[in-house]
Amino acid sequence: MKKSRLTIIISVIIFLLLIPLIAMQFTNEVQWSLFDFIVAAILLFSTGLTIHFMMNKIKTTKYRILLSIFILCILLLLWAELAVGIFGSPISGS
Repeated sequence: MKKSRLTIIISVIIFLLLIPLIAMQFTNEVQWSLFDFIVAAILLFSTGLTIHFMMNKIKTTKYRILLSIFILCILLLLWAELAVGIFGSPISGS
């Protein structure tokens, strides 16, 4: 089961990275650079592997779900920060 879980995680990550790659072929609205793909891959793989290792170590289903949600929330906050800078520079008033 552990091997198949890791295979599923990697497959989902590759699928998620293919979405913007395919979208770039059909529209100019999606413009990712190689750096964007590298950063996204690092974020997704580190999140997926963290969840995989956490699932191996923690046996209680309740804690697995809570920690998975927590890890995914961290991923989404990092992704949002990198995309639009929601925590970045303060609004300067004139």
